[in-house]
Amino acid sequence: MSDAPEVPEAMIRKLGELRDRFAELESEIGSPDLFNDPGKARSTLKQHAALKPIVETFAEYNETNESLQEAQELIAGDDEELKELAKEELPQHQHRIGELIVQLRELFATSDKDAESDVIVEISAGVGGDEASLFAGDLFKMYEGMAAKHGWKVEVLDHAEGNSGGFKRMQFTVEGDAVYRRMRFESGGHRVQRVPKTESQGRIHTSMVTVVVLPQVEEVDIEIDKNEVRVDKFCASGPGGQHVNKTESAIRLTHEPTGIVVQCQDEKSQHKNLDRAWKVLRARVADHFKEIKEREQSEQRKSLRGRGMRNERIRTYNFPQDRCTDHRIGHSIHGLDQILAGEIDPLVDKLIEHDKEEALKAL
Repeated sequence: MSDAPEVPEAMIRKLGELRDRFAELESEIGSPDLFNDPGKARSTLKQHAALKPIVETFAEYNETNESLQEAQELIAGDDEELKELAKEELPQHQHRIGELIVQLRELFATSDKDAESDVIVEISAGVGGDEASLFAGDLFKMYEGMAAKHGWKVEVLDHAEGNSGGFKRMQFTVEGDAVYRRMRFESGGHRVQRVPKTESQGRIHTSMVTVVVLPQVEEVDIEIDKNEVRVDKFCASGPGGQHVNKTESAIRLTHEPTGIVVQCQDEKSQHKNLDRAWKVLRARVADHFKEIKEREQSEQRKSLRGRGMRNERIRTYNFPQDRCTDHRIGHSIHGLDQILAGEIDPLVDKLIEHDKEEALKAL
């Protein structure tokens, strides 16, 4: 017991709040009206699943702690027979309480209400011209491969093709189990070093692509006054005059209080584009206010989860050396063909582990 880490009082209070929230969710799940609103039902079920492990562990911690205190009281009492029984039980309670404290700290440190969320990913070609657009296309294929491996669903929301292939901009959703938990580390600057196909003298070029990963937000989780959003309809454009929609099916939404602008034009249906645009707008507005809140709170640790990393180089893909290096943890893996086919779990696992270690240090 003496070797086990203590549980901070603030953490105990927070765990109590999570337990109360879990009880509210249990009540909502038990309601026959749950699925009257599919969006709210999804949000409720995901929150419930995310909280269940930590709430159940906290319950066992409280029960074991009570047993430990009872044993200590009996040992301090006058009944010799009960005292001997309590002395036998005490080491078991001490050992288990130590295990539970370690589990609680880990669960608390890694708890994130967005961890189970689906995501919206935005890939933008940066410095490097056509080569940056080509690599943006490579990253999109990498995430498609990653999604296929995990059984996630990918759906394109909006895109702009590059002059020589790839994409100047690509926006898509990824939906499935705990997508944000694994994809949140992708936010930031991705640098590629390679000889472009158009390079006749074999010179290595360096290009940059920016990736932003946002957790999807249900309408019930954020309130946006529709009177503060300007809706513009326009004709969708296509490459080289092809696939151009002559009707005003494309949608642009402008959230006037923040100046956030989103557009969707990949669907021929104006209604579908409008639904998708609202999905993106909710995610961006929620992220905007989350960033302000975190800035005000002055986070104790430098998170790897995309916060404050978007303009920083987080990863380099070095083709001459067949190496991918994540600069946040100083870890490299080889085999770029496999990595760009979606085999990036070894790197993601390292990032998750490092993030957990930093969170535990902060506690």
